[in-house]
Amino acid sequence: MSTMRTPVDPAVRTGSAARPPSPRTVGDVMTHTVVAVGSTAGFKQIVRTLREWRVGAVPVLEGDGRVIGVVSEGDLLPAPDDAAGVRPARGADAAVHGEADRQRGSAADLMTSPAVTVRSGTRVSEAARTMAAKKLKSLPVIDGDGRLIGIVSRADVLSVYLRSDEQIAQAVREEILAPLSGAVGELRAEVDDGVVTLSGRASDPELVPLVVRTVLALEGVVDVRASGV
Repeated sequence: MSTMRTPVDPAVRTGSAARPPSPRTVGDVMTHTVVAVGSTAGFKQIVRTLREWRVGAVPVLEGDGRVIGVVSEGDLLPAPDDAAGVRPARGADAAVHGEADRQRGSAADLMTSPAVTVRSGTRVSEAARTMAAKKLKSLPVIDGDGRLIGIVSRADVLSVYLRSDEQIAQAVREEILAPLSGAVGELRAEVDDGVVTLSGRASDPELVPLVVRTVLALEGVVDVRASGV
């Protein structure tokens, strides 16, 4: 299998636009047109694909589109000598043999596997945390059978931070403070540039750390501060 394009589904895009703004999922922000390579794609083919599509990594597919790994620019770069000297040097003395070995490698040989993937129903904030923890620039999006249906990038997940302060404050009040009103008492929330400040007096102070963590998980929240609660 060579370069693959997953066509845009207009119905999906229309449905995404009609959904309420909170909480957004990966399916709402992902790119539906995806470039990928098959497991047998060669070194030069992968390089050409990355250059043509101006991407830093591509999913590797097998069979009916199941994601089995990811090949990035880093996977294609010459590797330094390891401690055991297993991998050949890529300097002038080994240029011919080293690069020849690389070029004979297929996507299956070069890829990072298993791939870190995400489902379309995953919250954008959760995908952002995964990308930050794994230091990834993008995540393949898969369906229930592991088949590629899209890709989500850092720019896509960062879009959640465009949520207005008013929307965040409303979400904190309606989704967190109101259901816990009996326990959190008179806690109030103010939002400034994505930073939520909780103030007032909590009926049960031991619940405050839980409230803080829950608010921090909300889409668009940059930080949470508890002022004398």
